[in-house]
Amino acid sequence: MRFDDRFLEEIKSRVRLSDVIGKTVKLKRQGREYAGLSPFTKEKTPSFFVNDDKGFWHDFSSGKHGDLIGFLQEVERLSFPEAVERLASEAGVPMPAPDPKAAERETRRLGLQEWLELAQKWFASNLRRQPGKEARAYLERRGLPEDQWERFGLGYAPANRTGLKEALVQRGARPADLVEAGLLIMPEGGGQPYDRFRDRIMFPIHDARGRIVSFGGRAMNPDDRAKYLNGPETSLFHKGSLVYGLPEARRLRSAGGEDQPIVVVEGYMDVIACQRAGVAAVAPMGTALTEEQMEVLWRLDREPVLCFDGDKAGLRAAYRAVDRALPQLKPGRSFRFVLLTGGQDPDDVLREKGALALRDMLSRTRPLVEVLFQKERDAEPLDTPERRAGFKQRLRMAASAVPEGDLAAEYRRQLLAGFDQMFPRESPMVRDKAPWRKGGFSAPGGSSLEGKAAAASLKLSIEPTSAAVAQGALDDPARLDDHLEALQAYGFGDPALTGLAREIIRVRLDADSLDSGTLKRHLAQAGLGASLREIERAALKSGAPFLSTDMMLADARVSWSQAFEVLTRLAALEEALDSAKSEAGSQFDAEAFKRLKAERDALRRAVKLGTIWSPGAS
Repeated sequence: MRFDDRFLEEIKSRVRLSDVIGKTVKLKRQGREYAGLSPFTKEKTPSFFVNDDKGFWHDFSSGKHGDLIGFLQEVERLSFPEAVERLASEAGVPMPAPDPKAAERETRRLGLQEWLELAQKWFASNLRRQPGKEARAYLERRGLPEDQWERFGLGYAPANRTGLKEALVQRGARPADLVEAGLLIMPEGGGQPYDRFRDRIMFPIHDARGRIVSFGGRAMNPDDRAKYLNGPETSLFHKGSLVYGLPEARRLRSAGGEDQPIVVVEGYMDVIACQRAGVAAVAPMGTALTEEQMEVLWRLDREPVLCFDGDKAGLRAAYRAVDRALPQLKPGRSFRFVLLTGGQDPDDVLREKGALALRDMLSRTRPLVEVLFQKERDAEPLDTPERRAGFKQRLRMAASAVPEGDLAAEYRRQLLAGFDQMFPRESPMVRDKAPWRKGGFSAPGGSSLEGKAAAASLKLSIEPTSAAVAQGALDDPARLDDHLEALQAYGFGDPALTGLAREIIRVRLDADSLDSGTLKRHLAQAGLGASLREIERAALKSGAPFLSTDMMLADARVSWSQAFEVLTRLAALEEALDSAKSEAGSQFDAEAFKRLKAERDALRRAVKLGTIWSPGAS
């Protein structure tokens, strides 16, 4: 049903945003706004804000925002009409009278869905009868036991030209209705319609509300021209806007919480394998992901995982997904990738190694920016200046495809940093200080330029110790008051955090006082929301004691200061060594250089091993 804008504004005006959201999120007034903990991420400091005057909410931790209807869609997973109906009921506003033509269409849809439901039952019964003997044997070979067939609605369409048609006509169906539902084919040259699916294992396809809207069939005959066959576009089924397995994936994600990602795999059997292993998986039904399907996925998960085979065909599919996703990206929504190796798909892994191995495999993800870099790097050999210049130009163009300004700038920065790492102009000592030194862009192997280009890969992360110190400052900005000069000179010891450090200094100097929530809100508004989440994730790996809620505030500040001083000392030593190395002739003091290098190496080891957290380590 379409809703008039005046009707929507009427129901919004009759309910307070904070009253409705307050039933889900515990809100506390802060000036003209209300603040609370994010309903989308796990956090200790409120970053979710509601403004009744503007009629909008914003969640800085996830980047999500919207109006009241959008909140119900995001949190309660309601469709737009369901959310509108809920609010109209709370506001005491009667729903508009349905359009007679729309009501007629809906009645028509319901009739067609009844025939689809009966068709599924007929397919399921045939799977267990004599005609389904070979199909049963196939499913057993694929490791799918009989007690799982009903869960996924599996069936079998016999090798009979009119078997389904006759069964449904006996129940009162008109052949024309079955053609409209996609179950029968009407010959172009005239004649009687016949069954679309024959000698195939059948997979029902559901819409977001769990209703059967079509089928997919896997051919039993290896000589069949189409191994997999989907139903046609109908009034019920729009392939480009649905994904296979969505209702069960929503249930699994709801049960697993926000830490349970939505995983997109390539086929029906892969979806079933993942869901049996407790993974919330879906598939685009044999086509490249469309923009509509991406929107469906992002409504469930801000970073769905796209899983592809690591062969040439799988890489082509991954690269197509990257190209199509770039213009749709926004802060707080992207994709991560898993590129499988060894020719195995998720179904193979489940059968051979079990559910734990499958979940582990799907957890080894790569960010979209890394796959994008790989795509452009591998487009052609990079053995001439012209080709390398073309590579650099492609990276810039790829970044410009991202519509949001701050995000596009971040993509451009990271992509060009990867290029500089592959084709460095600096001395080896300066390269050792670069952002990719530990866990960033890495180019292993290959002594020649071509070898390095071939072996390089894009791997973006933040050094855990630096992340911990940055997180400590974000959680308690007062720690910075005695260290602003050092922060301006050396940041947090990781060049990847230089922009964050500069923005923190700017915000701190503009404010008389600064609490954690206000600082994070300013940083998120400056386009650093995604960076804050990466910092938090990296900091968890550090073991930093000052991040523990069990430590007294005064002790935490002392511990944080010690760690900050270690990082700034390390950065100063790196700078001094670079300067000493560049000095010529008699001005070069070899002994002093040796002492500085020994101290630098000792501090590096302490950071790597985590011994800087020991008492007196600084």
